[in-house]
Amino acid sequence: MTYTDTDFNNKTILITGAAGFIGSNLCFYFQDNYPKANIIALDCFRSTATLSNGNLKSFGHYKNLLGFNGTVISGDINDRKLLKALKYDYNFDYIFHEAAISDTTVEEQDLMIKTNVNAYEDLLKIAIKHKAHMIYASSAATYGDASSPQTPGDEAPGNVYGFSKLMMDNISDTYIKKDLGISIIGLRYFNVYGAKEFFKNKTASTVVQFGHQILAGNTPKLFEGSDKILRDFVYIEDVIQANIKAASSGVSGVYNVGTGKARSFQDIADLLQENLGTNLGTNYIPNPFIGQYQFHTEANICATTADIGYEPAYELEDGIKAYIQEIKRLYKTEVK
Repeated sequence: MTYTDTDFNNKTILITGAAGFIGSNLCFYFQDNYPKANIIALDCFRSTATLSNGNLKSFGHYKNLLGFNGTVISGDINDRKLLKALKYDYNFDYIFHEAAISDTTVEEQDLMIKTNVNAYEDLLKIAIKHKAHMIYASSAATYGDASSPQTPGDEAPGNVYGFSKLMMDNISDTYIKKDLGISIIGLRYFNVYGAKEFFKNKTASTVVQFGHQILAGNTPKLFEGSDKILRDFVYIEDVIQANIKAASSGVSGVYNVGTGKARSFQDIADLLQENLGTNLGTNYIPNPFIGQYQFHTEANICATTADIGYEPAYELEDGIKAYIQEIKRLYKTEVK
């Protein structure tokens, strides 16, 4: 399926974070639909390096790129030598920037700003030199506890990750005002779930985590009051649609990517059990994050629809149904 009439064949496309969740899905979208596209997949592949919270420094995994036929580069976007090579050894038409430290529990503020903010501006300068359109991952974390529906202009980040993404958006706004002849588009992803997220480990969506709890015969664990904890869960196919339509739109700015509908964690657990044919009930546990937790997110997608033609195609029911076979496959091949 293609999402636009734009022909990406014979275009050189850089995808950062390409061994991660969204980046790897973008790689295969272009490979499957535009076989003559020159795809450069850049990722800081995982190693044993961890952060102070114990989580891996990089979640990029080669298994997300099995079957990919383009160029693969292992590198850190903070590496000046790498940035120089990207600047002078290639001539990009599009840059899809998905690389980031996306773990919201990271305490290393210096590394978060260096990676998410400063390296982004370096890549943006490369895009400007190449006259390449820049489509980058922003985040709903920029809104913090802002009331729903969340709308650009009403930001209040509650952690350094959300702050770093807001700083990216501010940098973009500065360059957009210079009218440089390229599109610069930030996409504020809400709660994304779907294929190729598994290797995010504990930061993967509750959809796949609950699914594997249920397949193991365990009652899914939810925080108390989960029927009242609502989030905008958006399926990966809609996120890819948004990226492709953004790249083809000719507009610049920051846009929300969600469904525009808030659903509960209880809904996820119930839908998974329905699709997996189980009736294990729910195990409620105290929520240790009260006071530092988003209890309601819902994307205002009016501008996203009007400006780039984004129309979410997957309700939560549709997304879980489409995802269920992959959840089962992962359980058999990666979990057991």
